Amino acid sequence: MSEVMIRLKRLGTKKRPHQRIVVIDKQRARNGKAIEELGYYDPSKQPPLLKVNLERAKFWMGKGASPSPTVKQLLKKATVIAG
Repeated sequence: MSEVMIRLKRLGTKKRPHQRIVVIDKQRARNGKAIEELGYYDPSKQPPLLKVNLERAKFWMGKGASPSPTVKQLLKKATVIAG
């Protein structure tokens, strides 16, 4: 199995983006086919919407999936990663 990452997939319209948090092969394009969708993040709302399936995120990190820097910050907000 190749290297797997947890990163953001961009959706939405021009100037109104929102993202899905996905598990995807590192070699795939940003909006390529994901292995699994873990949640979503919408920064345009006040307060920003963040929903993550914590159980599945922990599962994938246990399997060796590394989160991108942005997703790592979001997971800290969702209390998946300590401190």
